[in-house]
Amino acid sequence: MAPRILYVVTEDWYFLSHRLPMARAAKVAGYQVHVATRFKDSKTAIEAEGFVPHELSWSRGSLSPLGSLKAVFELRRLLRELKPDILHNVSLKPVLLGSTASLGLSAIAVVNSLTGLGTLFIGEAQVSGLARKGVRYALSRLLRRARSRTVVQNPEDRAFVIDLGVAPATVLLIPGSGVDTKTLVALPEPPPPVTAAYVGRMLADKGVLTLIDAFSRLGKRGVQLQLLLAGDCDKENPGSLAPEQLREFASLYGIHWLGHVADIREVWARAHFAVLASRREGLPKSLLEAAACGRAMVATDAPGCREIAIEGKTALTVPVDDAAALADAMAKLAGDAAMRQRFGANARALVESKFSAEAIGREIVALYNSLIAR
Repeated sequence: MAPRILYVVTEDWYFLSHRLPMARAAKVAGYQVHVATRFKDSKTAIEAEGFVPHELSWSRGSLSPLGSLKAVFELRRLLRELKPDILHNVSLKPVLLGSTASLGLSAIAVVNSLTGLGTLFIGEAQVSGLARKGVRYALSRLLRRARSRTVVQNPEDRAFVIDLGVAPATVLLIPGSGVDTKTLVALPEPPPPVTAAYVGRMLADKGVLTLIDAFSRLGKRGVQLQLLLAGDCDKENPGSLAPEQLREFASLYGIHWLGHVADIREVWARAHFAVLASRREGLPKSLLEAAACGRAMVATDAPGCREIAIEGKTALTVPVDDAAALADAMAKLAGDAAMRQRFGANARALVESKFSAEAIGREIVALYNSLIAR
């Protein structure tokens, strides 16, 4: 009988967007893949992959004690019924609640993927210092569970986990879930005017307000540059911009807000380079996809970003929350086609060698197999 792996994620769209290549690799390797999440619009798509869906009733934006306790019992029942060989919790909330639900079930190996520290530690969430200390304490205990491994996406997050007292040998750096380098191919530059693009949720922690500020400065300087924003607002995130704010900014500064774009190749076919002003990332999928399409980047010198946005090689980098420096870097890259071509070619080569779905798939399957063998 094929070994079972259960992925626990907050939302169905997030699983398809950020973990699908990993789950496909597990299926190809002979695992029976199950997905536990809150379903909105993507249950059919998950089933079409040959995965088994399991409905969860939790809310991504809430860590209330009562709701968390209910989710733990819900997951505990599922684990007892399904009896997976591996439980793979993805992002902070599933790590906390999924690991708690698995306590005492020693037959289940646990993989905990921390995809970034998120708003709980660095963002706009109205969370007390006591709550943050509580989460740190819980992580320091749960991540030390026998037959468990913690997966992080950048060296800074690995250092954070080890600082919690987790054994370094059990903390693995696997950069993301991989990029489909066959579907996302290097694209020729579009015709003028030069266009920059940001892809992602419209969040303060993603630096959207800093980016808009930088773009408005360029307009005042007479720099000929267009800006595309591709992504939705996120009402469950306390740092999300409101749609009416974005519409006002778009009208005021001539920004093109596209909303959600199903095929990201459409964005990079229109844009000459990518920009990301994030305060911190696990590993930014938007920059990986831009790099796969052969696009140069302007990004903050922040954890996660610097794994793909390498100063002078694939990108120009700037300090966090520095709109003036961001504007200068955008103007410099907009005015230098040769630099864009050089950075874009280097970025594509980096993705092919380090971040492809095939490479990441091999790493994660090797981890699963090692846990099964033990």
